[in-house]
Amino acid sequence: MELERQVLHKNKEIGKAFSQITLDDDYNLPDFKPDLTKVIRERGTVHFDEVHVNNGHVWFKGILEFEILYRTDLDSGKINSLKGEIPFQESLSIDAAQEFDPVKVEGRIEDISVSVINSRKLSIRSLVEFRAVAEKPEEAEILTGVKNEADCEIEKEQMDVLELVTDKKDTLRIRKELSLSSNKPNMHEILWNSVQLRGINSRMKNGEIEVSGEALVYVLYSGAEEEERLQWFETTVPIQGSVECNTCEEDLIYRISADLAQSDLEMLQDEDGEERNLLLEMVIHLAICIWKEDRIDMISDLYALDRQVTPRFEASCFEKLLVKNDAKCRISDKIEIDAAQEDILQICINEEKLEIEQTTMTPEGVLAEGILTVEILYMTSDESMPIAAAKALLPFSQAIEVPAADHPVKIQLDGGIDQVTCVLSDSRTIEIKAVVSLNLLAFEQQNRQIIADMEETELDLAALQQSPGIVGYIVKEGDRLFGIAKEHHTTMENLMETNHLTGSYVKPGEKLLIIKTVG
Repeated sequence: MELERQVLHKNKEIGKAFSQITLDDDYNLPDFKPDLTKVIRERGTVHFDEVHVNNGHVWFKGILEFEILYRTDLDSGKINSLKGEIPFQESLSIDAAQEFDPVKVEGRIEDISVSVINSRKLSIRSLVEFRAVAEKPEEAEILTGVKNEADCEIEKEQMDVLELVTDKKDTLRIRKELSLSSNKPNMHEILWNSVQLRGINSRMKNGEIEVSGEALVYVLYSGAEEEERLQWFETTVPIQGSVECNTCEEDLIYRISADLAQSDLEMLQDEDGEERNLLLEMVIHLAICIWKEDRIDMISDLYALDRQVTPRFEASCFEKLLVKNDAKCRISDKIEIDAAQEDILQICINEEKLEIEQTTMTPEGVLAEGILTVEILYMTSDESMPIAAAKALLPFSQAIEVPAADHPVKIQLDGGIDQVTCVLSDSRTIEIKAVVSLNLLAFEQQNRQIIADMEETELDLAALQQSPGIVGYIVKEGDRLFGIAKEHHTTMENLMETNHLTGSYVKPGEKLLIIKTVG
């Protein structure tokens, strides 16, 4: 029997692992940096240099890059900054992972702290969370036809499935020259900067993916005049770019997440030779997954009257798009600075980080819970300590509607920050308002028994002759007309004709007359 099959491509998760480690090191200030008396602000970023799989272990190495803004001495109010890095090399155990299996590794800084040992030496300590997910490309062959269908009885079933057509990473590079506003003095040195993505959207066109949004740029610098007084500058940079994607079509299902992997700001001279321009270079990593919806007429069972046909079934899982839903979550809160801190004169820079901590399936849909971390640098009225920092953790929860499903549901949820405003209520209180976007894809997991292969042998004529030629049958719960015909060596067509049935549906308790058919 010649079979016709349709091949579906998908990724199968074969394992995942999680660990938390503490990275710590002592750091000596470079000779060209002034002495340190107090740390104002610290932050860190995890960068991976290498990831590979070997003998059921995911090995990775990279660096924890840290930045510190600090006060240089007790009297002058001078501010300076420094950068450093702590290398790491770790492994996570995923037993099923093989050498060439693709593995996604992420590192997230849970906490970073800096202690002053002395004016030239610091202790850096950070708790880092590592997650690894190993997936294997898989092909599922679905039986869709038999060359000579008249030779056998076939039961078909329609199944809506998603086929993975693209799973790749790409890079979008943005290069932009910025200029200080006319009321700002020339730059002497950049002390601190922040570049953050806002409102990133993607759209698929034939042959490419368009990415749009904006970047918020904050710069704290020492002025070239007025005894190098602290200055700050902020602007918005539009993001507009595209990457090639040969499989792109407008009606496909896609998930494209954007991550700012690197940003660099460099001082440039303007036409008059003054330090008033900045060169911004951004590297945005794009994780791209694209699926195609398909409706397949799958052969779910078959038999023949003139020979013994025994299908071999195997379990397989297919995904069906349940819903693609985008939600907006509004967050608002007020924070008061510690009593020991200086009064707020003016807010300079606010940096935000969004973490989705937990997703829970509820009868109404998905409940997403997380934390928006807001870190603020502000000017004070104290000339000996002209800048200080405040931090706020804003928890949020948002229900996202998902239709009811007959099978287990897998969700993929991405979050992004659309807008954050920090407004000074009084000299010790800041009001924060934010809008967070939550983009949900929900997939229904369809676990099916599909025909992997079959065996053909000659009929056992002796056993067939011993079975009764006419049978009275009462339909039981779960019976299908095709299954009844297969069990009693006849066809659905004969059953319908003999019992004057207008369709293939039979209900429990219904009485059927079955006449055995010999092929």
